[in-house]
Amino acid sequence: MIDISTSVMRVLLAFIVVAPLAGAAAALLPAPPGLRGKSPDQAVLRHGVSVTGAVLIAAIVLALGFDHDQPSRTQATTDISWIAALDVRIHLGVDGISLPLLVLTALLTFLCALYSYFKPPAGPSPKAFVALLLVLESGTLATFAVLDLLLFFLAFEMVLIPMYFLIARWGGEERQAAAWKFILYTLLGSVVMLLGLLLVGLHAGTFDMVALATDNGRGLSTSVQVTAVLAIGIGLAVKTPMWPLHSWLPDAHTAAPTVGSVLLAGVMLKMGTYGFVRIILPVAPDGMRTFAPYLAAFAVAGIIYGSLACLALARQGAGGDLKRLIAYSSVGHMGFVLLGIASMTPTGVNGALFANVAHGLITGLLFFLVGALKDRYGTADLDTLAGVTGAALYGRAPRLGGLLAFAAVASLGLPGLAGFWGEMLAMFGAFDPADGLSRPAFVTFTAIACFGTLLTAAYLLIVVRRVCMGVVRQPGEDSGPTPELADVHGYELAAWTPLVALTVLAGLWPAVLLGLTDPAVQKLLAGGKS
Repeated sequence: MIDISTSVMRVLLAFIVVAPLAGAAAALLPAPPGLRGKSPDQAVLRHGVSVTGAVLIAAIVLALGFDHDQPSRTQATTDISWIAALDVRIHLGVDGISLPLLVLTALLTFLCALYSYFKPPAGPSPKAFVALLLVLESGTLATFAVLDLLLFFLAFEMVLIPMYFLIARWGGEERQAAAWKFILYTLLGSVVMLLGLLLVGLHAGTFDMVALATDNGRGLSTSVQVTAVLAIGIGLAVKTPMWPLHSWLPDAHTAAPTVGSVLLAGVMLKMGTYGFVRIILPVAPDGMRTFAPYLAAFAVAGIIYGSLACLALARQGAGGDLKRLIAYSSVGHMGFVLLGIASMTPTGVNGALFANVAHGLITGLLFFLVGALKDRYGTADLDTLAGVTGAALYGRAPRLGGLLAFAAVASLGLPGLAGFWGEMLAMFGAFDPADGLSRPAFVTFTAIACFGTLLTAAYLLIVVRRVCMGVVRQPGEDSGPTPELADVHGYELAAWTPLVALTVLAGLWPAVLLGLTDPAVQKLLAGGKS
């Protein structure tokens, strides 16, 4: 770690949040003649790589300068009055809970920009694509950095419009319907969430999330807390997404371009679960305790539902789309995150935060791989990929097949990889929930979640068997033409290697992440007391 002054840390965090917005504005301007390269399109794509790369470097420096001996303390803080009449402040800061998500967002956005430079998505001008990508990054980073309820809401909403256009303009089949479904679901959820945030702020007399967490609900009556948790929770649950509010997700993922799916799964879904941890748990603990059993029930229902949906898509003759299958798998994986949060224990919440990061790495890699497979083969239909002239990746593209198998076993929670620790800790937390919660009910939920892990392993192994294995036809056989299937390209290796390396690192050395989150979670659940 390196010693960085408080003022420099403050500037770094402000730069991380604001730089993508400035970069988005610059992307829409004509490129200077000396920077155009072969074409203006290449110049703007290179601009996207440069801006996201600068943000990633700043995020890494911020992480290196972070005081790891005090991860529960909010660092790199900026606190400026914005709307004095409502006591709304531009309040930024990071702690052990938000820092990993900040770095994850910067990393995935950079990898998406790098991938898009070599493989631009088919659609309108790259100028708009790069600008939307940068606005999306700024909104997501701001969500994890702001410490004011109204600023959180603005950042939370800021990502919706760019994602809508990424799906609607650069997506595949049925993209318009999927984009409309995405925007309508999330906007309706956000309206209800705003009412809950206003209820908390007006009754507590402040929108400051640090002050509200320190007060730990003592300034709010039980009825206000229950109402606020219901309203805020609905908005967060839609974004997570929690079953049965998930139905926008499979359509959005199936229609979205590859980088849209990576960012949607890798960072946008984390905004919902982050809100549960950052706002609901510390600000309205009594209200959360009332709804925790219901949240856990919906969580395990999502685990089972997502797994069964994936099994149905994976079976032979179902005509399942591989991108849609991975989207449904996200419903199940985020169910584990919600189960850990519902336990209201340090173990469960730490597991939820770990599973958040692990899911971002692994599912981001899965969507990259499926996007590459679809580009090569022209389809993500499982029956086509598993046919006699299908993918047979181990024989025809062994590196691509090996990476897909790696991502699949990481997603099913193989010990030694990142997917294992978060889901295990979430179930440990649910097995012994916080005081005031029904132990028999949560033990039942844990048992159902354990069964869900078996279903997860089943569908992922079926996918690997059907897509990666198979007979490789020899030239000259009379079964029709076999499409060429290139193995991993250099730019793909550059974009995917960090995700593979971090998946292994987090699996073998979980203390790196848990050492950051645990003190911050302990403080959060203790009402702001370290």
